[in-house]
Amino acid sequence: MRAAARSFGARWPDRVAASDPGLLRLAAGLRTVGAIALTLAVLSLLGADVSHLVAGAIASMVATFAVREKERGRQAVTLALGLPVALASVSLAALLTSRTVAGDFFFIALIFCAVYGRRFGDRGTALGLIGFQVYFMALFVGIGTSSLPGYLGVVAVAFACSATVRFLLVRQTPSGILERLRQAFRARLAQLLDAQLDLLDAGPDDAEKALDQVREGTARLHETAMMIQGRLAEGTPDETVARLVQRRIADAEIAAERLGLLLLTARSAERADTLTLHLPGAPLPEATRLPVRDEALDTLRHDLRALRLLVRHPAEAGSGTVLSQVRNRLLGYRDEENLPQAPPPVQDVFRGVGEAARAVLGLRTALDGPQDESADSPETARSREELDAEDAAIGGAEEDEAPSDEVTGLRRPTTRAAVQVAVGSSLAILGGELLSAHRWYWAVLTCWIVFINTSSTGEILVKGYRRLLGTVLGVVAGIVLAGLVGRHTWTAFAVVLLCVFAMFYTAPLSYTLMSFFVTAALGVLYTLLHTYSLSVLVLRVEETALGAACGIVAAALVLPVRTDRRTNELLATVLERLSGVTEAAVEQLSGAPPVDLLEQARDLDQALADLRAATQPLTHPVTPLRSRRDTARYVVALLETCAYHARSLAATAELLPTHPSIAADPRLRRAGARIVHNIGAIDARVTDERSTAQVLAGPSVAALLKPGVPGTPRYGRVTDRVLRHLQRLDEAVVGLARPLGTPVTAPK
Repeated sequence: MRAAARSFGARWPDRVAASDPGLLRLAAGLRTVGAIALTLAVLSLLGADVSHLVAGAIASMVATFAVREKERGRQAVTLALGLPVALASVSLAALLTSRTVAGDFFFIALIFCAVYGRRFGDRGTALGLIGFQVYFMALFVGIGTSSLPGYLGVVAVAFACSATVRFLLVRQTPSGILERLRQAFRARLAQLLDAQLDLLDAGPDDAEKALDQVREGTARLHETAMMIQGRLAEGTPDETVARLVQRRIADAEIAAERLGLLLLTARSAERADTLTLHLPGAPLPEATRLPVRDEALDTLRHDLRALRLLVRHPAEAGSGTVLSQVRNRLLGYRDEENLPQAPPPVQDVFRGVGEAARAVLGLRTALDGPQDESADSPETARSREELDAEDAAIGGAEEDEAPSDEVTGLRRPTTRAAVQVAVGSSLAILGGELLSAHRWYWAVLTCWIVFINTSSTGEILVKGYRRLLGTVLGVVAGIVLAGLVGRHTWTAFAVVLLCVFAMFYTAPLSYTLMSFFVTAALGVLYTLLHTYSLSVLVLRVEETALGAACGIVAAALVLPVRTDRRTNELLATVLERLSGVTEAAVEQLSGAPPVDLLEQARDLDQALADLRAATQPLTHPVTPLRSRRDTARYVVALLETCAYHARSLAATAELLPTHPSIAADPRLRRAGARIVHNIGAIDARVTDERSTAQVLAGPSVAALLKPGVPGTPRYGRVTDRVLRHLQRLDEAVVGLARPLGTPVTAPK
């Protein structure tokens, strides 16, 4: 039991780090709750009444969550600019409270400006959010001109408390966030290795479940890699260090995904398709009769556990320690003579373990600094030399930015969204006042919220549905909580703080849960303001449904962006970047001058993430169009497969100047040209249905690399791995043609 307790004590930090990468959700919840609690404490010492306490809590929450910039200096400037915006907003709300028509027109104008401000980046978004939410707070509390001076002081106190918590009590620095994201990457990598080990040992009844866990672990590892990519510029001292960390993270991610594919192949009668790791519900390849108690398989299980141990212990091992011996043994699998006797697919897994151990070694060196080399074996020393040569080849030159081709006028997304939300809010005001002359603003709030971070009618529909569901469930919880806390002021505020923490902690995971906790907290706040009743909470549901409906109507009728159009635009972007990465990688593998391939690969990953988010309305479980849902999932899975192989080609191409076993081969241009042509043909079909471009299907990539002179090597010095990635990429691109309606022909 003591051993189990020690094991749990050693692993729980990894579990926390993996569940909340960078502790970003925990910090957001603590920062917001801390700001509210400090505001309530200061106002209570000043003798504020309950209405002022509620206003202060809302204002401090807004001042905290609205500021999203990564650099602390920019956060301070935005917060300082937000205070006069908040003061002006609450003042105008108080002055216009008795002028209904003028107040409604100003509210609509404020909503338009708040949404339009998103085109100016994080600061414009934050100031617009502060202006709108503080105006809403004034309506919620009922601020008039006679009580305005006191509420201005409350807002000032709230912003001061928010700044105190942000910069003193719950501090987050870019370098600290990046360090915690690195820990999360290690933790999720170790979890993926656990899932891969379970897949190796899974019986026929558990194989599908084990494969699902490997898929989930692979996706979570990729998500963390993308989060690290987004923090490198602010969290590292210079461009060279950022590129070094980027390369090592990419190497580890690719090695882990490749190891999963090799394990699948070792279980199956034929080479596993990369699509299996990306398509939910894809069947496990047919299993072979591998012996359960085979010496090679027992060694493989032991080595996978050893690799997991290396990942979980980032500190330097030291001379002669067990970790040094484990590292040396695993890196030895990079040499053919050290491979155990086993079937070829199982030997491939041992090679994958060796490459993964090399990636972990590079990751440890990049993240933890120089390691003790006194216990290195010859294989480990060679791996270090390769890594040092790669590190030395990394330059700090920045890529020239592409010229901007941003659209203007009503075609600009922020302008279009501002017009849509203004129209939707106008409808919400009219309908909301018919339901209630005093609480019509709930409909406007819902209409506003469903437009945040959405780009198509389908996304708005899904978000409105989730908010309505969360609100209905939250009303039930609000009734229960209001009955429990009664008129106990500080107990009620404690419940509100718990709901606020849960709201921010669950927001990135589930919009429905976030809406649930918001509505539950509001039920308690109504109790504090002595306005609680069952009819009020029912009215909240009615106003929410009305606001969601108004938002959907505005999105569908005013400058609409259909989900098909949005996904086609993003699909074209993904295909364009896939073509760019593939062409650049093949050119470099063919002997062209080096370029920054990993940056291009990450741009491809980001475009694919945007497409995946935009297809949520199509893949939602309640969608009635089942065949369309399956097609969308299949296309996204194929694109993820293409992105994996393109990313692997890019990482391999960047090794050309330093890796002795990889050399340029001009014959690759012919294979790459066909792949790039096919991607372009699909892109043309997606962009214009009248396009006559066709996908060319032909001989395998290996067949295209015929020797030019009799007696010369078939593949030259290009590794088999490069050929496999090209072949799989070629197959995946041709596979995209059918669901996207592009004709496929064989070359004449």
